[in-house]
Amino acid sequence: MPPPRTRGTALRHRLAELRGPDVPAKALDARALAALAANPGCARRAILDGAGVDKAVLASSLGSPSAFGQSQFALTRGNAFEAKVKADGGAELLRLVHDKLDRSAEPPVDARVPDLTATGPRGRTARTELELREATAHPGAWTLLDHPMLALDVAGSPAFLEPDAVVVHPDGSWTVVEIKSFPLLDGSADPAKVGAAARQAAVYVLALEELAARLGAEPEGGAEPEEDAGAEGAAVPAPRVRHRVLLVCPRDFSNQPAASAVDIRKQRAVTARQLARLTRIEDIADALPEGTCFSPELPAEELTAAVESVPATYAPECLSACELAFHCRTRSRQEGAVTSLGRPVRAELGGLTTVEDVLAAARGEAGDPGDPAVAALRRAAALRAEALEAACR
Repeated sequence: MPPPRTRGTALRHRLAELRGPDVPAKALDARALAALAANPGCARRAILDGAGVDKAVLASSLGSPSAFGQSQFALTRGNAFEAKVKADGGAELLRLVHDKLDRSAEPPVDARVPDLTATGPRGRTARTELELREATAHPGAWTLLDHPMLALDVAGSPAFLEPDAVVVHPDGSWTVVEIKSFPLLDGSADPAKVGAAARQAAVYVLALEELAARLGAEPEGGAEPEEDAGAEGAAVPAPRVRHRVLLVCPRDFSNQPAASAVDIRKQRAVTARQLARLTRIEDIADALPEGTCFSPELPAEELTAAVESVPATYAPECLSACELAFHCRTRSRQEGAVTSLGRPVRAELGGLTTVEDVLAAARGEAGDPGDPAVAALRRAAALRAEALEAACR
């Protein structure tokens, strides 16, 4: 007799059905998670990311191929630069961490670089947790974790994340390291790219904080929490996750690494708040019609109907963050949704959700005159009419 299916197992089985038979899951990385957190009202992106659907392949199958993503040249250049930064056991990387974030500590000499090899994302996550616990329990030395695997609960489903590196300081605190291929020119970089890197790092910090909280809840010496809290039963303090991360980029137009400390407290707070607003993936899945599947092998009409069964919240910002943006923009324009004009416009218009509603309110054909948005539209329409009349005289 097979073991009873738990809630978590049932959800994974349901998400596999949505993804399609024999379709491998696409891992949810920090870049995608940061984009998801920036648009928490989009149930479509939440369920597709949660099910591990490859949205680029899905967009092509829908007839709206995506232009979103990194070029192969950029990926190759980034990998080569990262290998240079981490050469010789991460000596240069640790030197930058010491110089920018922790000058009061002893310089990094003979740092530990543990092997994090394990089977599957869950195995790698457990291995990372073990090494972080070991490094924190024996302070006084530097430890570099190269491409650790972290887990973060996202709308009730675990997301496995892989930062470029995590450094454990001699005092036991943890720092996230982001390595990017865009340059630092005269000590500064493109603000938009730095902001994107900071949002990614904020996701890693949140995952590390969850892990640190679990380690802090563990009793010292391995005793059970219910046992009498003696010297070996007392809970150990939770490790400190630093909110200043290290951003490493090429210096000017060379391939030499340069670094800058980035305070991500604001990005961390915003991301945490947005992730908390996400509808639980199992609730979205339960609301879908029976038999819904997002397999790219389905006929175009059936696949389009499956995608349209999940509500989306499109905004122009999606064009730089989501592979389905072109498809959702077309549908938004067909429906006349004001969100296609941008979130600031949508916020100003209140309960007016379509362009037709806005025009009708401006003409005085619909809308509550006491509504500030309606009053502003009618005033704007009157001013426009006056200006056109004056121009025609």
